[in-house]
Amino acid sequence: MKRLIVTALAALALAGCNKECDTAAGGQSAAVQETFKWKLVTSWPKNFPGLGTAPERFAEKVNELSAGRLKIHVYGAGEMVPALQVFDAVSQGTAEMGHSGAYYWKGKSAAAQFFTSVPFGLTAQEMNGWIQYGGGQELWEEVYAPFNLLPLPGGNTGVQMGGWFNKEINSVEDLKGLKMRIPGLGGEVLARAGGTPVTLPGGEIFTSLQTGTIDATEWVGPYNDLAFGLYKAASIYYYPGWHEPGSMMEFIINKDAFAKLPADLQAIVKVAAQATNEDMLAEYTTRNQNALVELKTKHNVDVRAFPADVLNTLKTLSDDVVAEVAAGDPLSGKVYESYKTYRDQVKAYHAVSEQAYINARN
Repeated sequence: MKRLIVTALAALALAGCNKECDTAAGGQSAAVQETFKWKLVTSWPKNFPGLGTAPERFAEKVNELSAGRLKIHVYGAGEMVPALQVFDAVSQGTAEMGHSGAYYWKGKSAAAQFFTSVPFGLTAQEMNGWIQYGGGQELWEEVYAPFNLLPLPGGNTGVQMGGWFNKEINSVEDLKGLKMRIPGLGGEVLARAGGTPVTLPGGEIFTSLQTGTIDATEWVGPYNDLAFGLYKAASIYYYPGWHEPGSMMEFIINKDAFAKLPADLQAIVKVAAQATNEDMLAEYTTRNQNALVELKTKHNVDVRAFPADVLNTLKTLSDDVVAEVAAGDPLSGKVYESYKTYRDQVKAYHAVSEQAYINARN
């Protein structure tokens, strides 16, 4: 009788456990099977080398890591929204994600410009350090919070080229009256030097330069400039890209859409974005050098350094412009103080590490 009672109680306990376990397993199974479909809009032509392929690779990584639970369809510039309306589309929920550059949104917040590139500022390696370990990410999120957006690093092109010109730049006087496609803080510096900055999406650059609507343009570097055929529209290729020493691209995510994802999918999105950020810099480092050789040897491009006095003047003007932006509102000042402190510290370190080594190697 005792054995029967013990056996019965054990059976009841096991039945109860199985019911609870089945319920839990059923709930987990339902969660695992739940799928999401997102739209990702970009500021780049569809599948454009580097900039356009990065979000495509991101979407592929997310699909693979999530076993198909989060599928992201990527739209090139103009396919769903114009190139420079990515911010609004994601903020308003028209698309769940975007891929672009933060300096395009200076009209939304002047502080946004610090999260792409600052003239004579941080390199790609230094920018990653500031964002990930120097407090930059937290400030970036603070800047975008009023717009219901979560920003993440989305790639870096490294130090860019100075741009394509149809006239020689021998002195600062040659910048006066120059109509140049150059966005962000670099454009403000050009204006201070007497030029006229013009903001254009990538798809409009070649025609504008070829027809004389603009006199010069910066874009990215040899890899992308070769793809656009800019050597057909201008004769002189200047360096270095003083205006964009480490241009970080961004993924922006609608916070409401992100909150609807389970924790594991949120983690997958962040990990895939970080992988894309690292991958882009590696690709540009490799592709740029090969493209520069082709531009010089196959297309006979005239590659020149900006005169030292021009760079020195632009550096002085840049310091003034950035300081004025920082003084314009408290949030910009807060971001600038963090950026400047990090820049000064890493500059001192790199003087005895990266820079010292490169000088010795050369």
